[in-house]
Amino acid sequence: MKRLKIAIQKSGRLNEGSLKLLSDCGIFIDNGRDQLMAPASNFPLEVLFLRNSDIPQYVEDGVADAAIIGDNILMEKPKEVEVVQKLGFSRCRVSLAVPKNVSYSGPQYFQGRKIATSYPNTLTQFLKKNNVQADIHEISGSVEIAPKIGLADGICDIVSSGSTLFKNGLKEVESFLKSEAVLIRSKKLDDELERILERLVFRISSVLEAKNSKYILMNVPNEKIEEVTRLLPVLKSPTVMPLAMKGWSSLHTVIKEDTFWEVIDRLKEAGAQGILVIPIEKMVV
Repeated sequence: MKRLKIAIQKSGRLNEGSLKLLSDCGIFIDNGRDQLMAPASNFPLEVLFLRNSDIPQYVEDGVADAAIIGDNILMEKPKEVEVVQKLGFSRCRVSLAVPKNVSYSGPQYFQGRKIATSYPNTLTQFLKKNNVQADIHEISGSVEIAPKIGLADGICDIVSSGSTLFKNGLKEVESFLKSEAVLIRSKKLDDELERILERLVFRISSVLEAKNSKYILMNVPNEKIEEVTRLLPVLKSPTVMPLAMKGWSSLHTVIKEDTFWEVIDRLKEAGAQGILVIPIEKMVV
């Protein structure tokens, strides 16, 4: 049987998040120290550990069948690949930053100034949109130090918490691109690899659906069951089980994380009591 070759970042946040996702999908990688290729022990998959910026080209060429990568890289280096699914981790943004003591009034601040970045194409699009002409210095790694050593007046880089900017005496002034990890695929897969990829996507979807959902149980007076049921944004009707206490039932259902607190408040107002919330490990729909 063939193995689906999936590329992930060699080291860093995307590496950790990607391996955790595969583990959550029940896929165990036999990777030793400094290995650049590692097979899964229980799934027809092989992981290629590559430099982040090289991954899109490997997928376009068909050397890697699929990959997990930040979509900011795809925007910086567009390739003939297909985005299969957004994965919801390693969220960040591409931002402009300047020294803390600078009085910033808007994008025109950068007119005629120097900007250091590892994302020259993304930055160029932003500057063009805002009719700004600046001197772009493309560097890789340690972009934050550029203003300190006089290389640039500001920087353009990915930002997650902003702590690295703060430590280097910088402040974020423009945020113009949001990014997260995505699963991409090559357009050169044969039928066997397509089927393996479908199995992988199915597992990933089950894990992500579970992370975005909560299983809840609650006690409800029988005369309130219909009212409470109407409040529940569920996939299907809730499970209703009679309690030992006469006139009461237990309702079991699943609700989405993003509506959780709003729904809970409304359920309490409708008469639900003893609401128990349980995390879901996997969810097959």
